[in-house]
Amino acid sequence: MGIKLTKMQGCGNDFVILDYQEFINSGRTDMAETAKKLCDRHFGVGADGLIIPNQKTEDADIGWFFYNSDGSTAQMCGNGMRCFAKYVYDRKLIDKKSFSVKTLAGIISPEILEDGNVRVNMSKPILESEKIPFIPQNNLNYKISVKNRIFEGNAVSMGNPHFVIFIKDDEDLLFLAKTYGPEIEVSAEFPEKTNVEFVKIKNPSKIELCVWERGCGITLACGTGACAAVAAGVLNGILGSSVEVKLPGGIVNIEWQGLNHDIFMTGPAEYVFEAEI
Repeated sequence: MGIKLTKMQGCGNDFVILDYQEFINSGRTDMAETAKKLCDRHFGVGADGLIIPNQKTEDADIGWFFYNSDGSTAQMCGNGMRCFAKYVYDRKLIDKKSFSVKTLAGIISPEILEDGNVRVNMSKPILESEKIPFIPQNNLNYKISVKNRIFEGNAVSMGNPHFVIFIKDDEDLLFLAKTYGPEIEVSAEFPEKTNVEFVKIKNPSKIELCVWERGCGITLACGTGACAAVAAGVLNGILGSSVEVKLPGGIVNIEWQGLNHDIFMTGPAEYVFEAEI
């Protein structure tokens, strides 16, 4: 049977979105396998992840099922959340522009702005090592050895684990992410693996970022990675409370007032196409 789908992207981080009933009607029962098939860029639609809205949740206005392109689940996805918010509002699954979404990382609150962008309350960064999870107790400025090179990074969770590495301005972000990201992702320090961010500080309110995503590899954008990078920069005293984050696929704006405050992300969410496969 055919299955109707929507393709969306936020700063080039792209997603296939299915209506839950469409998934059930297709005769499929395994969301993880469906994610792998649809996200395959050669034999499927091609995407970084699969999203299926879940209207049967009691703790929030709506929930979601989220899968990476390899079929693994992810606790949160910032770019995916912006696309999800616009999708469920436009299809009248939600009748208000500000609402709550149940995720594996807890309750996340997106708001659709008048200019079409989406602002998301991403909750508070998680800094306790056991909750990230990160085995060493010193999660900030931790030295890790990879391929005969030592990087100093910061372990932060935005509901999913991140390792943020600040680099010199003359280094190649994409080269570093491709070369060292795969090994850092599976480092013993991260029992649930990790996303890896390489970051250039342009000034206290502007950074450039490239991410090796757990379960995806290199992506054009990572919303939780942008949040984690700004959190690490604020904690290290090198970034201000409002930061423009330039990703390979576009720009998001991150606001964080520091410890005990929620972190906010604002950025685009756009439709690519609708189809049946």
